[in-house]
Amino acid sequence: MARPVVGIIGNSYLLNDQYPVHAGGQMNTEAIAEVSGCLPLIVPSDPRFVSVEELLEVCDGFLLTGGRPNVHPEEYGEPETEAHGAFDRARDAVALALIRACVARGQPFLGLCRGFQEVNVAMGGSLYPEIRDLPGRMNHRMPPDGTIEEKFELRHDVRFTEGGVFHRVMGASKVLTNTLHGQGIKAPGPRVVVDGHADDGTPEAIYIKDAPGFTLAVQWHPEWNAANDPVSRPLFEHFGAAVRAWAADGSALPVMTAAQ
Repeated sequence: MARPVVGIIGNSYLLNDQYPVHAGGQMNTEAIAEVSGCLPLIVPSDPRFVSVEELLEVCDGFLLTGGRPNVHPEEYGEPETEAHGAFDRARDAVALALIRACVARGQPFLGLCRGFQEVNVAMGGSLYPEIRDLPGRMNHRMPPDGTIEEKFELRHDVRFTEGGVFHRVMGASKVLTNTLHGQGIKAPGPRVVVDGHADDGTPEAIYIKDAPGFTLAVQWHPEWNAANDPVSRPLFEHFGAAVRAWAADGSALPVMTAAQ
């Protein structure tokens, strides 16, 4: 039997500083294939090549990946500044509309890092351009030096709402995660439920209130060592269950059901 398809939102960059490509990290495909039990399909996130309508028909669920470019602040009504960094307007055009369509249909998605930020912006929220510049906040950015293992090292706790969705998914009210992001949620969208925070108050786990399907998103990178990490594995397993339910008969598996 064919596995259900998860569209992995790709990123645009220059290979060897001159050859334009659409690509996704291997750890994303590993997590989807080996933990979620789905077929990973990298999506070229550019409206010149794909439409949201086509993606909704071809894919059963979506992984909204991390990426170096940030969501453009015009998407949440703020002017561009140097602090906002680099952008990918093509990905903005695909991902933000796709998130809203998935929320409405009940089609499952899982957001990671930039994907977490995209979910908030798509649902009417805003972002801080640089978390580490805020009073009382820690530096959440990726360490500039070291091995990849050191860059993805577990570095801070995330505390979930007692009895909430993430508490139930993880089987714990506090977990240890990595952190590799510069931006973060400023104002949550009207339906965005912040269900987990770092110790410095930075939002780290969200879902969409009253959405018919699976809408979890996290600010960290659970795709790293997903098969073995006790925090990452249940997240991708529950996402896989939601994708299989959609693929089977178009059933929207609500996040609370997926967490049972």
